[in-house]
Amino acid sequence: MPVSPDAQIHPTAIVEDGAEIAAGCSVGPFCMVGAEVQLAPGVTLLSHVVVEGDTEIGEDTRVHPFAVIGGIPQDLKFRGEATRLVVGKRNRIREYVTMNTGTEGGGGVTRVGDDGLFMAGCHVAHDVQIGDRVILVNNASVAGHCVLEDDVIVGGLSGVHQWVRIGQGAIIGAVTMVTNDVIPYGLVQAERGELDGLNLVGLKRRGVARSDITALRAAFQMLAQGEGTFQDRARRLGAETESEYVRQIVAFITADSDRSFLTPGKG
Repeated sequence: MPVSPDAQIHPTAIVEDGAEIAAGCSVGPFCMVGAEVQLAPGVTLLSHVVVEGDTEIGEDTRVHPFAVIGGIPQDLKFRGEATRLVVGKRNRIREYVTMNTGTEGGGGVTRVGDDGLFMAGCHVAHDVQIGDRVILVNNASVAGHCVLEDDVIVGGLSGVHQWVRIGQGAIIGAVTMVTNDVIPYGLVQAERGELDGLNLVGLKRRGVARSDITALRAAFQMLAQGEGTFQDRARRLGAETESEYVRQIVAFITADSDRSFLTPGKG
């Protein structure tokens, strides 16, 4: 049976034929669940939530009122092709959040990892790939095709330009526009985003060893002031460092990218 007898469905909710709702789910008043939706065990839709499209929501995720999850992409190239949204486990999705399905040109799947917090009014666009433990603060918007790695924080009222990659553990300050890739553990702030240092608070909270933090500080200085191009400096770092954290930054910089990088001291 697509809808578990153990699921709690409010009488005012609309659940279309074909929807799969697992045991322990709760679908509150005036929610709408589309025919291709899959809700894993323990998912809670509080009230007035719309979940549509080919959308999968992972275990114990909680969705607050007026969120719209699985809507079609805001992309003029979209022609109704079959695409998906996959949301992981234990996410907290607050009021008025929107998350769109993918597009054929972007791989067809928008994907959100586990244990994220998406505060009120956030937008996750088509084909975005979001890692685990990501936080989008109120009214942050992530445009199409972006990649946000694990443990990223995007401040309130900030925007991330399409195709941008934000590396693991980076933090974006409030009211910031990010138009270029951000290295792992980077700190970005200012109206037109500037790479202003490292996310030292986040590193310390994660219990990163002092030796690795020292290595990251030295690496940042070399990226800022060393000779040659930004990529040249990164490659030299890769040849010299013994820190896995620094190697992670090097791998990020030398990987394929559709955007240039935010570099130290430059927007």
